[in-house]
Amino acid sequence: MTRGDNKVYLRGLIEFSNICRKNCYYCGIRCDNRSVERYELTDDEVLAAADFAWRHRYGSVVLQSGEQQSPAFTGRITALLQRIKAHTHNEVGITLSCGEQSEATYREWFDAGAHRYLLRIETSDRELYYKLHPNDNKHSFDARLEALNNLKKIGYQTGTGVMIGLPFQTMQHLADDLLFFKTMDVDMVGMGPYLEHKDTPLYRYADKLLPLEKRFELSLRMITALRMLMPDINIAATTALQVLDPEGREKAVMAGANVIMPNITLPSVRPNYQIYDNKPGLHDDAGGTLSTLENALHKAGITIGYSEWGDSKHFKPHSVAG
Repeated sequence: MTRGDNKVYLRGLIEFSNICRKNCYYCGIRCDNRSVERYELTDDEVLAAADFAWRHRYGSVVLQSGEQQSPAFTGRITALLQRIKAHTHNEVGITLSCGEQSEATYREWFDAGAHRYLLRIETSDRELYYKLHPNDNKHSFDARLEALNNLKKIGYQTGTGVMIGLPFQTMQHLADDLLFFKTMDVDMVGMGPYLEHKDTPLYRYADKLLPLEKRFELSLRMITALRMLMPDINIAATTALQVLDPEGREKAVMAGANVIMPNITLPSVRPNYQIYDNKPGLHDDAGGTLSTLENALHKAGITIGYSEWGDSKHFKPHSVAG
């Protein structure tokens, strides 16, 4: 194992809404996909999921959604952050993954209790970026970079990530992605294999992709390379790896990952949050998900950091802006 230890940290994933204003060519919840049933969990449902994480000694939760931008959305997240922090006596760390927002919105959420933010860029190559997204005012490579820089400036532990095995992607792209993480000086990375969704424009290239086993192997190699390049950051073992191998997350930990994000979203809405096809665990309840994961990690000799936030050792708290 290249991480230097064998402890992983749990982030309970709460996919609280699949409503999205973006139209990314790879994503199953893109706004133009009319076959998706849209949903939003109630505040009490989100709080109940966070309570489950707290009672079962998850160190943190992740609030994730499709991308929305409105005063109502901003205010709702602020209130949820405050309620979760109060309910758990500030014992649960909170990561947000809610897309591009204004600097003022990011700061409001930071002040309300969020301390980590994941904003995946999906590729660090500008030309490839626009093969994955429309080239319009809702999908800007420069806006993505600006958002990441704003997160760092405000004081978040800032995370990003890429997909591996994309159409048009080369090994040079992937090497440049690793260097991008280093240059951006990020604190955490979530990356995994590209998995296609039948209701997306990129699906037309499905027969030209790397075989699934090659995408899986390449993803593990990327994790190991990044761990060697940035030994003290947090690296997530993504759920997409589990699609390709039942032990995908455990193998990712052995390759260098140190964060796992078990899904604790209500099973009734999980099928409506499928960025890619064949997402695992759609009908599992949170208790069953945790039990299965604990058994798998124990079998692999991997220690869980229960009730630990598992902050990135790379993060420099003194860099927080006033």
